[in-house]
Amino acid sequence: MKEAAKIWQNGSLVDWADAQVHVLSHALHYGTSVFEGIRAYRTDHGPAVFRLDDHLARLERSAAMYYMPVPYTREELRAAIHQTIAANDLGSCYIRPLVFRGYGTMGLFPLEAPVDVVLATWEWGAYLGEAGLRDGIRAKIASWRRIGNSTIPATAKAGGQYLNSILAKIETQKAGYEEAILLNEQGYVADGSGENIFVVKDGILVTPPIGASILEGITRNTIIDLAREEGLTVIERDIPRAELYFADEVFVTGTAAEVCPLNEIDEHRLGEPGPITRRLQERFFRVTEGKDPRSAEWLDFVETPARAAR
Repeated sequence: MKEAAKIWQNGSLVDWADAQVHVLSHALHYGTSVFEGIRAYRTDHGPAVFRLDDHLARLERSAAMYYMPVPYTREELRAAIHQTIAANDLGSCYIRPLVFRGYGTMGLFPLEAPVDVVLATWEWGAYLGEAGLRDGIRAKIASWRRIGNSTIPATAKAGGQYLNSILAKIETQKAGYEEAILLNEQGYVADGSGENIFVVKDGILVTPPIGASILEGITRNTIIDLAREEGLTVIERDIPRAELYFADEVFVTGTAAEVCPLNEIDEHRLGEPGPITRRLQERFFRVTEGKDPRSAEWLDFVETPARAAR
């Protein structure tokens, strides 16, 4: 990890090394945390955060699902994110807001533990590698199933839930693949360890529905909107595992992964990234770079000290 200078912690900027919590914090023992992954992109008009309001809204929903009242308003968190990016003098970066139960009580009933909030920003390149964005990656169906909606709220982005993804990621990495694909309890395709998944067949874009135990990804929603603008048909339905092997194209989406092609699944070769994947990938990056009509709607420009002085 490439360290930055400052982290915002409970209302104040502190030095990176001083952003610490007590070892008996509730979240450390029981996973009582929710978080977001957000990116800011370098544009001709300075750093701009992609779909910030949508991310903060999802953070609020995740916290509410676990009965964690966020002690800051959405606008206060937005200002804190801008402040942290500016303090770290970052043109493009990854942004991690974390809301968690802190020190104060132990045991499974968490509501007496305080709710803490931290915001960190740092430089982080392509999660699945620049070569992966360009050429595609190899993926494997994990033996671990995606947690079911009746077991835990799969649409919440909560820390403890990611143990499911961690097991799948470790398993497939040890097998020599770059990413895992998880099936849900019904045996249909759910998502990657940290991404949503899309299949292209005969020019039609297909992706699992929210009810398939997936996280409702913001990059997923972006690609659905852009694809329809491009005149493509998008269908949300259950996808059998074998359908992946005979797809024309498969790609995954996520804030960290962005739009990344798959070139192989379970040793079934899919080939080079296809034209629809490339078309949507290029459109996505035009949006994030401020070079698309959609940019005005989805980019939140950061007022850095250098820009403010002009």
